[in-house]
Amino acid sequence: MNPQQVYDVIIAGAGPAGMTAAVYTSRANMRTLLIEKGSPGGQMVNTEDIENYPGYESVLGPELSQKMFDHARKFGADYVRGQIREIRDGYPFKSVVLDDWEYKAKSVIVATGAEHRKLGVPGEKEFAGRGVSYCAVCDGAFFADMELVVVGGGDSAVEEAVFLTRYASKVTIIHRRDSLRAQKIIQKRAFENEKIHFIWNQQVLEIRGDSTVSGVLMQNTVTGEVLEYPCQGVFIYIGMDPISYCVKHLGITNDAGYIRTDEQMRTKLPGIFAAGDVREKTLRQVVTATGDGCLAAQSAQHYVEQLDERLKEQSLLESRNIS
Repeated sequence: MNPQQVYDVIIAGAGPAGMTAAVYTSRANMRTLLIEKGSPGGQMVNTEDIENYPGYESVLGPELSQKMFDHARKFGADYVRGQIREIRDGYPFKSVVLDDWEYKAKSVIVATGAEHRKLGVPGEKEFAGRGVSYCAVCDGAFFADMELVVVGGGDSAVEEAVFLTRYASKVTIIHRRDSLRAQKIIQKRAFENEKIHFIWNQQVLEIRGDSTVSGVLMQNTVTGEVLEYPCQGVFIYIGMDPISYCVKHLGITNDAGYIRTDEQMRTKLPGIFAAGDVREKTLRQVVTATGDGCLAAQSAQHYVEQLDERLKEQSLLESRNIS
């Protein structure tokens, strides 16, 4: 890899959207650079079982992540591991700024994904890694025979609660409403699991402990009653926030930070595209992310082809004027 070269496309993020985009762009003989700050796969790599990706009745998240990454690299895409600090618009080249280098490309696909939303309560930050976690697959084994709390009521919260029963002696789901938002088939698994218990209409106010977590302070959303519930670990799944800080200054995000695009994954800035969970849309799944990645790659390819034609014409005009 030559860091001095100008790429046809830089793909920011190696989740399912970014890796799919890399397959399509590199296969189209576009000079492609894929940049990822962590392990390829994004949120997918932290998912135990994926049961709704076509062609797989069930597949491990890390396994599917590796398969996608190998596929993305097969056709010659370059890969850099690093933290993207800023994406800069420009003509004819865009810039992607990392801690230690700046890369240039004719187009950029932003596929930086989303991250777990924080509760923002006392004790959450203090006990991170000492009883507070956002990844059951990563940390579940550290909580063997312990009593755990899962905060949330969506698909991720309930799926991870079921996963945690492999290790924990008891898992209690605390939800601020009186019913779950998860899909019915996922709810059914939780309700039928004797290790899983539910506490409804409760909002966590504080995570308590000494050297490690010892419990949560919660308030009833109906009565206002406050009480402490003992546990030895807290897993938080209350939603996702887009990882879009690197483009905030470009004016392409909505109020929540998600990037606005059209159906072809084009932002309002020519040559800058977005795909996957960082994009403003209604459904965020692996399969929708891969679809986004394909469309973004196609749009980037068309943009670069047109840009190359314009630059060629410009060069011809300049040479004629000189002569």
